[in-house]
Amino acid sequence: MEYRLLGASGLKVPVLSLGTATFGGGDEFFKAWGDTDVKQATRMVDLALEAGINLLDTADIYSRGLAEEIVGEAIKGRRNRLLISTKATFRFSEEINDVGSSRFHLLNACEASLKRLKTDTIDIYHLHGFDAQTPVEETLRALEHLVQSGKVRYIACSNFSGWHLMKSLSVSEKYGWSRFIAHQVYYSLVGRDYEWELMPLGIDQNVGAIVWSPLGSGRLTGKIRRGQPLPQQSRLHKTKDIGPPVNDEHAFRVVDALDQISKETGKTVPQIALNWLLQRPTVANVIVGARNEEQLKQNLGAVGWNLTTDQVARLDHASHVTPTYPYWHQLNFDERNPFPTNLK
Repeated sequence: MEYRLLGASGLKVPVLSLGTATFGGGDEFFKAWGDTDVKQATRMVDLALEAGINLLDTADIYSRGLAEEIVGEAIKGRRNRLLISTKATFRFSEEINDVGSSRFHLLNACEASLKRLKTDTIDIYHLHGFDAQTPVEETLRALEHLVQSGKVRYIACSNFSGWHLMKSLSVSEKYGWSRFIAHQVYYSLVGRDYEWELMPLGIDQNVGAIVWSPLGSGRLTGKIRRGQPLPQQSRLHKTKDIGPPVNDEHAFRVVDALDQISKETGKTVPQIALNWLLQRPTVANVIVGARNEEQLKQNLGAVGWNLTTDQVARLDHASHVTPTYPYWHQLNFDERNPFPTNLK
């Protein structure tokens, strides 16, 4: 397993982490992802550790806390071997203040997560989304309090816009508070918007990317192809209108390119899609979820080898979409405004 420094920190993380959105299946939405119980989760943690994956990613809203509870049970006796990442911000209950990034909610949410996870410290604590109704200063001071108290080791964000992240970093610098070392983002061969602004920002500010839904919410599993119905077990039956928007023909074009490279390399479609991500700038970690042991073992095959430069270029070409303004305009000034990836 390869390990990379996470942003502007001394923390090394594996390039793959085990996602736990499949743990619990507490409602219809999360059942579409999976319903892994404690026994199955414990086995998956076993396999992850055997492969060198020591980072587990979860969130308080995954099955309304059930995923965190299962993680807490699955890591018993080996907490010191693992890094735990969890998140808060989204609404957890109908209580009026049980949502957002206010000091009130974050302190309560962190305590609740610690209890469910059966641990004293969260290694990486994410804001799951940006709360525009709470002053950034209030949010970051609350997070600094959690760091100073020892309940959180590092802070990160998720699903921020460029200005959300840059404003937060500036406030942290102004007051000497802990800064976000990572940004958990959606990024895949069928969703490359991350490259337009957030990737250059990550390079400039040394914020590492932790990638969620690297297979485009199930579109790059190799099971979805032109002219064929969705597989019976595909999560897209229930999440297609909620998850990342992807034009079907664009996805099929990417899968065609993946199929060709699969023949050349002997690797599976998802392994190739994951390996492509691991060669992108700023990417420190890619979260892989799995319904069962076999899926996890398949995902582990994404590391230990690299696509060739030509194969990467072909995937870049197949997955290209024209950036929105002002990014397409900035491409005409690449002499002084270079982009880290080939967006043309």
